[in-house]
Amino acid sequence: MKIFYSFFLFLLISTAAQAQKIDRKALVQRHTVINNQFDSLSSLSVGNGAFAFTVDVTGLQSFPEAYVNGVPLGTQSEWGWHSFVDTANYKFDETLRTYTLNGRKVTYSVQIKEPARIKNASDWFRVNPHRLQLGSIGFEIVKKDGSLATISDIQNIKQTLNMWTGEILSDFTVEGVPVHVSTFGHQQDDLVSVHVDSKLLAEGRLMINIRFPYPTGSFLDGGAYWKDANKHQSSVETSASNTATLLHRLDTTSYYLACKWNVRASISQKEPHYFLVKPSGTSSFEFSGRFSSTKKTNMVAGYIDTKNNNTIAWANFWNQGAAVDFAGSTDNRAKELERRIILSQYLTKIQCGGMYPPQESGLTYNTWFGKPHLEMHWWHGLHFALWNRLSILEKQMSWYEKVAGNARKIAARQGYKGVRWQKMTDPAGEESPSSVGAFLIWQQPHFITFAEQYRLQKPEMATLKKYGPLVFETADFMASFARYDSTKKKYVLGKGLIPAQERFKAEETFNPTYELVYWSYALNIAQDWRVRMGMKRNKLWDDVLNNLSPLPIQGDKYLATESATDSYTNPEFRTDHPSVLGAYGMLPKGKMLDTAIMRNTYDWIMKNWTWSETWGWDFPMVAMTATRMNEPEQAIEALLMPIKTNTYLNNGHNYQDDRLRLYLPGNGGLLTAVALMCAGYKGNTVPNPGIPKDGKWKVKWEGLRQMW
Repeated sequence: MKIFYSFFLFLLISTAAQAQKIDRKALVQRHTVINNQFDSLSSLSVGNGAFAFTVDVTGLQSFPEAYVNGVPLGTQSEWGWHSFVDTANYKFDETLRTYTLNGRKVTYSVQIKEPARIKNASDWFRVNPHRLQLGSIGFEIVKKDGSLATISDIQNIKQTLNMWTGEILSDFTVEGVPVHVSTFGHQQDDLVSVHVDSKLLAEGRLMINIRFPYPTGSFLDGGAYWKDANKHQSSVETSASNTATLLHRLDTTSYYLACKWNVRASISQKEPHYFLVKPSGTSSFEFSGRFSSTKKTNMVAGYIDTKNNNTIAWANFWNQGAAVDFAGSTDNRAKELERRIILSQYLTKIQCGGMYPPQESGLTYNTWFGKPHLEMHWWHGLHFALWNRLSILEKQMSWYEKVAGNARKIAARQGYKGVRWQKMTDPAGEESPSSVGAFLIWQQPHFITFAEQYRLQKPEMATLKKYGPLVFETADFMASFARYDSTKKKYVLGKGLIPAQERFKAEETFNPTYELVYWSYALNIAQDWRVRMGMKRNKLWDDVLNNLSPLPIQGDKYLATESATDSYTNPEFRTDHPSVLGAYGMLPKGKMLDTAIMRNTYDWIMKNWTWSETWGWDFPMVAMTATRMNEPEQAIEALLMPIKTNTYLNNGHNYQDDRLRLYLPGNGGLLTAVALMCAGYKGNTVPNPGIPKDGKWKVKWEGLRQMW
């Protein structure tokens, strides 16, 4: 009886502990980021999802050159795009190459190496438009000898990012003189605001500098290219005792920086594209700068207003979304995983939370010329819905409606029905030439996935009517893309595709495992939507569903793709994304999939994959597969695998290599995996299915949505 009472008491205590609300402020603030020295990979950002501003250890962008090979000091927005002048009158049709695939001719926009004009046309449309680095706002610090301070002169650094309030506090000294800086980014405007305390201000040795870079037109743009000054123009449009408006023109693009400060100061032009704001007779100074595509006449928010704006907005963000708390866990991995979870929520909010699908490096610096990749949108956006922030994903779903016209043109040009969603694109939904991207197809079902997740949370007829038309057009393309093989009496995907594991030639590849499962999953959802709307089932969709090629098997494992019988013997095919696992991880078990065969595939991949040649989202994908196969310890191991591309820096960014110093699909993927590991999936009966049950983990979570 005593033993029973003790056990009963244990159950009551455990239940009560699980029922306790999470102290969200304490959860977030125990992962406050701290910088005590200069580290080019540990720059910090403020932003609102449509605008981000990244700072160095001074709290502004004082030394962008020192960070250009780290996490650069970028200033980027959703509206800030530019194209170089097309002096050669290139035509997009020049980027099209005709392929004979499956007995018919199909055109794709690719990177063409010759002749010279065609290569140049391909390069031009790949580079243009490109996202702009809008400008650098930093400190101009003059030393006692009259020379300008460098990064090595910044001493006694103590910098923190308080994610609960959105504030970066930066304390440092220059030649022994203290400087205290508070930095905020406005949550509804493209504005940064800063408060500075230092005797250097009164001595005229601390000023605000503003510099406008020129776009590099390269794959990367870190916002520190000061050459080609004659190719653009910068000027002071208006100025007064405490305000100024600067204009920056580049070719046919122009935008404004409206500035405001709280005490008397003067603005002057030091060099072309280089301005100084110098306060007079004060040791305390507040400055705000707002970037905009038009010359707005309304007031620029000051520091106090911006601080108050952040206090409210960030508390709402953290309190209204989901939360996961590992406090009390004795597994030494719990603290690091919790840190990654908190920082990933902050980073994806400020970098990926706008109206458009983001680029893979968000609003910090350009990769692939600043263009979003739609196959990555699953990793960028789905977690918002699972973490009870559906409104952010909803904003980005509206973009698909705006660019559907271009997606229809692609499908029609290639002889298919419906919409073929772009891969590498821009805000207008234009294609970018890509010899890989043009052949990817796994971005196609994403919109249906998003729409279904929205419906699960808002199961009203209004949801079906709002998204149904694009769901059906998306499915129309998928059904028409599937080729009927009269010999096999099966529908085939390909030839003429590159799977998510980008190691296979388009002209040779057909029936990749992950894409086959995703095709079946999405077409089934589309049919379900028709039924829910009182419509008849689409006969072609059903024919494809009923006769889709089976998943390719060799021995006791699923092949990456049916055309690659050497999937496991060719070393090249044991690199890049092990996307075959996405068929049972990112996706639920369907009729096509045999879990025993997937188990064999999973076990082989875990033992034999070349993990050093993977990407940041591969580890969350593996964790999701492990969770569905009831391997919670392996799910944790996957999320924290000690591989370079699974590195999460001090600022939370997922580091890949010297080129990709941050990679936001990794952060988004981590959040998606954790949602599955805690809240589970449809049909799951085990609490916290992706968390080990060895007694070392204490898990509290609130607000997470279950996956399918």
